[in-house]
Amino acid sequence: MTGPVTVSITRQVDPSQADQMLAWLRAGTELAERFEGFLGSGWVRPQAASTEWHMLYRFASQDALETWELSSQRRWWLDSAQGLVDESSREHRTGIEGWFDEPTSVDVQDLRAPAPAPPRWKQMCAIFLVFFPLSVAANYAAKDLAADWWLPLRVLATVGVMTPVMTYLALPWITRLLQPWLNGSRRS
Repeated sequence: MTGPVTVSITRQVDPSQADQMLAWLRAGTELAERFEGFLGSGWVRPQAASTEWHMLYRFASQDALETWELSSQRRWWLDSAQGLVDESSREHRTGIEGWFDEPTSVDVQDLRAPAPAPPRWKQMCAIFLVFFPLSVAANYAAKDLAADWWLPLRVLATVGVMTPVMTYLALPWITRLLQPWLNGSRRS
């Protein structure tokens, strides 16, 4: 079998143990993230107070999944939930089946930690790279088109044009272009 594999598990959990369950799920995700091929995980409950928790985790290949499922880390993690959860069903999915079922959940969470924001100085550099040339262009155009306008009105007009250009075009473009540098590993 090639390609990504998704594991869908239904577990029964006492609603009074929801906080412990969330901590257990986060610990499992943190362990799985250390394994090559881990693509993410999440959970869904039909209702906020439901005993039924539907969990998904995904690996890039069957081999990567087996490495995780046969690991001592996963065994330890599963053993740590004795008395907390009962597994009632498990299914491996290799295609897109099941992903487009109509959701009935009121409680969904992606358990991956959010990516940290780039350092502020890198954000400042990226903004400067698009703000400076746009500002020069806008002011150059305004000197001819709005030379006689009252200064605050001229500034309002140039900012009114620059803001959507920055927000929807320039910043997304420069962020994609600089992504390896912006999100590069930080030195300790």
